Amino acid sequence: MIYINFAAAIDPKTSQNLMACLADQINKGEWEIYILFSSGGGSVYSGVTLHNYLRSLPIKLIMHNIGVVDSIANVVFLAGSERYAVPNSSFLFHGVGFDIIQPTRFEEKQVKDRLLSIERDQNLISEIIAENSQLSLEKTREMFLETKTLTPEEAKTVGIIQDIREAKIPKGTNIISFVF
Repeated sequence: MIYINFAAAIDPKTSQNLMACLADQINKGEWEIYILFSSGGGSVYSGVTLHNYLRSLPIKLIMHNIGVVDSIANVVFLAGSERYAVPNSSFLFHGVGFDIIQPTRFEEKQVKDRLLSIERDQNLISEIIAENSQLSLEKTREMFLETKTLTPEEAKTVGIIQDIREAKIPKGTNIISFVF
């Protein structure tokens, strides 16, 4: 078993690096990978892609929340076949949005297009969360509107994690740590 420490935003660079690392480890014969995971979220595109990639791997993938799993990071976290959280961790769910960096003029068509994009992303995220937990589509959509934070106990109750436990890396274990 190999341990990977991933504490970063979910973006094209971090996602591609993690996918490449996992492919390399699998090519070297690793079939059980333990990811110590903490992320404030990031790109919906990168998160959904990473989730689907992780689910496609022919390995046992263990995800362990060692801090915060926020926003799209929940989708990535839910790719694990086993999922755990340390006692002092959290899971944050909120709606999809977009940033405007400079003054921008929107006409009706652009506003409608942005809204359709937000709705599509929220529906996709809701479906992934519902498929990989005991939360219903309605409940996930409700959590997006409320901006809901779950404790490890609450996450266990709704099937996001199987158990609450400290992360323990056995002595002599090979550890890969991502630094961005």
